[in-house]
Amino acid sequence: MVNTGGRDHLLDCLAAIERTHPDDVEHEVLVLDNASGDGSAEAVRELHPEVRLFARERREGKADNDSRLLKAARGRYCLLLNEDSELRDGAAAALLAALEGDPSAAAAGAQLLTSEGEPTACAWRLPDIPWALAAAVFSQERVAVQSTGSDVREVGWVQSSAMLVRRAAAEQVGWLDGDFFVYSDETDFCHRLRDAGWRILFVPGAEAVHHDQLGTDSAAMRRRIVEFHRNRDLYFRKHGMHLTRLVWKVCWTWAYLVRAAAAAVLPGRDPQRYLLHATQELLPARGDGIREAAEAHNRGLAQ
Repeated sequence: MVNTGGRDHLLDCLAAIERTHPDDVEHEVLVLDNASGDGSAEAVRELHPEVRLFARERREGKADNDSRLLKAARGRYCLLLNEDSELRDGAAAALLAALEGDPSAAAAGAQLLTSEGEPTACAWRLPDIPWALAAAVFSQERVAVQSTGSDVREVGWVQSSAMLVRRAAAEQVGWLDGDFFVYSDETDFCHRLRDAGWRILFVPGAEAVHHDQLGTDSAAMRRRIVEFHRNRDLYFRKHGMHLTRLVWKVCWTWAYLVRAAAAAVLPGRDPQRYLLHATQELLPARGDGIREAAEAHNRGLAQ
């Protein structure tokens, strides 16, 4: 797992691994601390000396960090986790069974739950024109969300908050692309795996609570929105999806503007958030995102 300033969540994540890992499966635990500065690395050294710890001195992007862990891992399968994810009983076993039972599958994603234990969307079709058109009439969940049903199923892409990866497949496609600092890195990764002939699975029987610690950080919300749209735009450009990129931009800008207008008259809603989404959808290269925050953090370390 990659940890960036989430000491308490990280320790809970490690405890959940110990509590839920199948007894008959040999395993190792790797943690990359992304220059946290909150005592995370020290806590791992003290409380979990068995963990292979990689402590970065400079803050890097999630795709680069996940790739470093995948390259360093010694197992045939690698379970990528966010530091704010907690596996539930049977999750690792269910993910492993899914990949063991399907030699053509490269990755398997768990059903993510909110902190309150409610299922949340965590597997989708790859971004395309039908998804964009559905967004324009506010039915994108029905078209795009694929984390449904009770059976293992093939999907477009899954979140790396709790994703088991066949290491040989990841190596075949060149790991995750570090050009995606965060967001759309899993989408691009799964896209390239599918292009190489592999399948991506959603495993509803594997559950993990994803606390989404950044979701409660209002100060970071603007940077997250900037980074989200910047990297989705990079995804379209990287894969030569020029028409899809144009349709996506038109449909989603319209959808965000309508939401902003509704939020302006509904109590407890934030129209500025939707207006920022619309602006970034139109102009994804503008603004400071999470990448710039990391660069500022690194400059501060050098001073």
